Amino acid sequence: MTEKSLADIQREVDAYISQFKEGYFSPLALMARMSEEVGELAREVNHFYGEKPKKADEADNSVEMELGDILFILSCFANSLGIDLTEAHNKVMDKFNTRDANRWTRKNAEQ
Repeated sequence: MTEKSLADIQREVDAYISQFKEGYFSPLALMARMSEEVGELAREVNHFYGEKPKKADEADNSVEMELGDILFILSCFANSLGIDLTEAHNKVMDKFNTRDANRWTRKNAEQ
């Protein structure tokens, strides 16, 4: 499978959603869906890394699939609001690289 940029992912999600008359859900519904998916991710992480084993009859989900679900919903949310996720990511990285430039101990500082 070929590597995809965030823009590629947003376009692919938009092409999928555009097939349907209903289109994107409202921002409030998308927020609820994202919260639901994050909860499912938390459950998978707890099963895999925590002390709570899965029940024998529980569905076989994975952290990977739950992260994929979150990426899909995030793309829907961004698309519905006209937000370019690459631009949003660049702004956030700029914030971290300036505001938090000296917040953490850099690996090369230990030498």
